[in-house]
Amino acid sequence: MQETLAPTTEASSARGFVPILALTLSAFAIGTAEFVIAGLLPDIARDLRVSIPAAGQLVTAYAVGVVVGAPLTAILTSRLPRKRVLLLMLGIFIAGNLCSTLAPGYALLMIARVLAAFAHGSLFGVGAVVATELVPPSRRASAVALMFTGLTVANLAGVPLGTLLGQVYGWRSTFLAISALGIVTFIAVAALIPNLKSMGAIDLRREFAVARRPDVLLALSTTVLGWGCVFALFTYIVPILEQVSGYDPRAVTVILFIIGVGLTVGINLGGRLADRGVMRTLIFMLAVLAALSVLFALASQNWLTAVPVIFLWGMAAFGTIPSLQTRVLDSASDAPNIASSLNVGAFNLGNAGGALIGGLVIDWGFGLTAVPLAAAAVALAGLAVALHGRRRDNQRRELPAR
Repeated sequence: MQETLAPTTEASSARGFVPILALTLSAFAIGTAEFVIAGLLPDIARDLRVSIPAAGQLVTAYAVGVVVGAPLTAILTSRLPRKRVLLLMLGIFIAGNLCSTLAPGYALLMIARVLAAFAHGSLFGVGAVVATELVPPSRRASAVALMFTGLTVANLAGVPLGTLLGQVYGWRSTFLAISALGIVTFIAVAALIPNLKSMGAIDLRREFAVARRPDVLLALSTTVLGWGCVFALFTYIVPILEQVSGYDPRAVTVILFIIGVGLTVGINLGGRLADRGVMRTLIFMLAVLAALSVLFALASQNWLTAVPVIFLWGMAAFGTIPSLQTRVLDSASDAPNIASSLNVGAFNLGNAGGALIGGLVIDWGFGLTAVPLAAAAVALAGLAVALHGRRRDNQRRELPAR
């Protein structure tokens, strides 16, 4: 009897993972749309006749759109079936990127980016919940990991290819391709994702209560600062590689692919280390990130040293993600869905703040070489908050002994 049931269970589990590939595709599309702007920054700035820092604020606008849109869309769609929510958010995502393609000027492009960003939080939040419901309980973590693989593949392939497409055919062609990818994803979700129940009304009082907890605020602050460091530098990586390191734009596309490899290696390494100790890994990664940011300020001035250092920096940058995510979930273990939603906002607040800080450094006349140093300062601030959090953890463990 056991021999006949086991294959059936395994086959059922395997079939459960097939629909998740549609969610993986959605993560790939969202990740490409979010991160490719860094590769297109010089082209957009030239075409729209704005400065590099002004073009960098398109990253800030997108991040703010995610921070505002995630809770808003979650509240407005809480009573809808989850598949319908996914399709609605994909519709908004497609519309936003089509508007980006057609935007005649800087202001309208920024509005279009914000529109696309409104779909980001719900697609990730609802998508993660759907992924866990499509497989047996013992495979839930694997299901979520499979979905988020799309985000790392976006940095490995989507961003370099999107950048190359923009360089050859103009930056608008990249947003047109992302729109087409969104349509393919819409069809995949409609065909593969089964109908699931609604998420139920959100208890706002409970949500705000979780957000007010000191340990949750500390964990979210660490995410904001850790990711703020990443985007303070990553937003302006293409101008730095072109204008400081002296690389040709086509060579930069290859370097973005190399960075993508570093990001993919880093997130997997960070996950394995975090399984052995979340806070120890988080503190280590933030310290390494700060050190590599300082080192890149020097290494970026030589084309031979720039690439290996930025590869290692990319590993450390995405190596922080598992620890940052787990830290927030641990701090609000009684409300994991709310905590995860809040952390999506924290990551994107870091995106916005980091892009803003890097732009201000350039605007104030310090130049592109000072951007990595500003990123290092933000990482050190995150490290200080993480150390304070660990000290609070230690004090709490010692309380029963007193």
